Amino acid sequence: MKPLRIMVVDDSGLTVKKMVKMLEGLGHEVAAVAATGQEAVDAYAAVAPDIVAMDITMPDLDGIEATRRIMAVSPDARIVIVTSHGQEQMVMDAIEAGAKGYILKPVKPEKLKETLETVAAKYLP
Repeated sequence: MKPLRIMVVDDSGLTVKKMVKMLEGLGHEVAAVAATGQEAVDAYAAVAPDIVAMDITMPDLDGIEATRRIMAVSPDARIVIVTSHGQEQMVMDAIEAGAKGYILKPVKPEKLKETLETVAAKYLP
């Protein structure tokens, strides 16, 4: 699989650090990092990532609404929700908003790799 350009969206600095390390370890490029849903919405068009790894619970704009807003202006966006156990309804809401998949926290490198490969194979040209 060719390296992907990924935007990481999470309000936890520690989670962002771990995700960046894992993504780079898998050979991908972190194209941008956003700490809030609104930052992700604002940056999406300029960054044009292959995939967005989007947390759900964030200040100012949650990941579901951010997904909805990104999809409204970029219907071909590929967003993967990164969420904690026990948020099944939120995951379903995110999928309905346009997310292409999800990964449960704590994120494991093998699950991240598998999810990215699946989304890339299904949705990238």
